[in-house]
Amino acid sequence: MKVIIAGGGTGGHVFPGIAVADEFKERGLSRELFFVGTEHGIEAKVVPREGYNIKFLKAEGLVGKSFFKKIKALFTFFLSFLGSRRILKYIKPDIVIGVGGYASVGMVLSAHFKGIPTMILEQNSVPGFANRFLGRFVNAIAATYQESLSFFPKEKTYLTGNPVRKKILKRDEHTAFSVFPLKKGVFTVFVFGGSRGARKINYSMIDALNYLLDLRQNIQILHQTGESDYEKVMGAYRKLDFQGIVVPFIYQMAEAYTVADIVICRAGATTLSEITAIGKPAILIPYPFAAGNHQEYNARKLEDMGAAKMVLDRDLNGEILAKAIRELYNDEKLRREMQRAAAAFGKIDAAEKIVNLAESLVKKE
Repeated sequence: MKVIIAGGGTGGHVFPGIAVADEFKERGLSRELFFVGTEHGIEAKVVPREGYNIKFLKAEGLVGKSFFKKIKALFTFFLSFLGSRRILKYIKPDIVIGVGGYASVGMVLSAHFKGIPTMILEQNSVPGFANRFLGRFVNAIAATYQESLSFFPKEKTYLTGNPVRKKILKRDEHTAFSVFPLKKGVFTVFVFGGSRGARKINYSMIDALNYLLDLRQNIQILHQTGESDYEKVMGAYRKLDFQGIVVPFIYQMAEAYTVADIVICRAGATTLSEITAIGKPAILIPYPFAAGNHQEYNARKLEDMGAAKMVLDRDLNGEILAKAIRELYNDEKLRREMQRAAAAFGKIDAAEKIVNLAESLVKKE
């Protein structure tokens, strides 16, 4: 089977695509596998590091843009559509899988019009514009949440869960502490705001350090800041003499999760799939501008199950964040309960279900 996985822009789209690619590869089902994305998306850096080929298209979003920028985006889409046709002619795939983001639209649509089987992954409870549009054309939709099923045709929508990379599930402590040379046995907080960072989380964490000064010899922090806030955050840790590692971006997420006792993060679908698959206690800070406010919905669901704590972005400050960290630091029983609840919610077979579905679509042709 020749496979194209199209889309990207953020880790929330790219990492499920990599999880699916890994499943194809592990099962020996794909002779050739290509990713298609944009040069300015995270896929441009991440996909080659994972050992997969990637081809690039131009793509821009329409939602929330001015009239003139929408005209420009439509012209870019036309170029993307032509570029997609050239890629399809060159690769001749047996199936095209869209993982979300505007880079998926031209490729999936072009494949549909050429009679190539297509499917999309929907990671969120409220689908974005690109997937709602593509849902009319594709042969199958693989959904993560029950709540998103109503947005798509019932007869071709399947509840699979969100695929998690095998390396996230197969963690190795020795490797993790060699990648991140932190002290074993010291309570470790892993902070990240998504693949590009989150300023509100970064600045609140800097402020939280002032409320945790009495614990600075007892905790250590691994903090992914994003490029723009790296220097400021690094300076704060140095000034207050906190132990830990501050980096703009982390490629080795499996190792980062492994060294962490708790995670502080947004509540994107891919992040939640990962932390629940491995049963990691978390303080969730939903992104307030997510479509349909789905991040708050997802975070609240985990909080209600006892799998996480939630702090709304509008309420977030250093004092509140420090209080949440301190509570989890002091209460090992609570952490164990959150681990069990998170693991009960997690799904580890989503990639397998999605590849089975893809295989069935190809066999139908």
